[in-house]
Amino acid sequence: MPRSELLATARIPDTTKDLLLYRHQDKFSIVIPGRGELMNSRVHGSEIALAELACGAMEGSARPRLLVGGLGMGFTLAAALGQVGEGAEVVVAELVPEVVAWNRDLMGEPSGHPLKDPRSTVFEGDIAALLRDPGTGFDAIMMDVDNGPTAMIRRENDWLYTDEGLSVTRRALRPGGVLAVWSAGPDRLFQTRMRRCGFKVEERIVRPHRAGKGARHYIWLARPD
Repeated sequence: MPRSELLATARIPDTTKDLLLYRHQDKFSIVIPGRGELMNSRVHGSEIALAELACGAMEGSARPRLLVGGLGMGFTLAAALGQVGEGAEVVVAELVPEVVAWNRDLMGEPSGHPLKDPRSTVFEGDIAALLRDPGTGFDAIMMDVDNGPTAMIRRENDWLYTDEGLSVTRRALRPGGVLAVWSAGPDRLFQTRMRRCGFKVEERIVRPHRAGKGARHYIWLARPD
């Protein structure tokens, strides 16, 4: 049986944790030692659903501007690009520079190389900085950072899901814009927090497998109230 091949490693900023990129035949996976597999290129249905639900919920705009929080293996970015027209801009924020490089050089094929699309723009750094200074704002913000509201990998990511972080995110939305948040599990307290920060919230349950199999993942669609 063919063995998995370690292709590259990267340190997560502000942590002592590493990301390991493996290839096993036609499958790519990113692993955190001691925590197991973070993602792989064969199971990405809920990442695609995040983009499809967000784009379907945002109000019409001739030139929409979207933000994807977390590049991962590029599936959310690719799905967002597939939902919008030629006049759109999709900004993807990725904290780990090596993950951007891996998408360009090593593992971009499964998602269709979305970084090659001229409508995509990469912001290498903490998405919090981009939300605080959003430029012209965003019609949709898709948040898939640290497995959801309970940060597991990087403590600083907690801020995104606090009252302050949600209020900053709300201000970064254009009129009629929508925030979509991906989570590996349910979180009623987070929904309450979103409503307290001025959002109307709708919960969707999605599956990681496109065939409707696997664990339940959660997506919250939120509009400013």
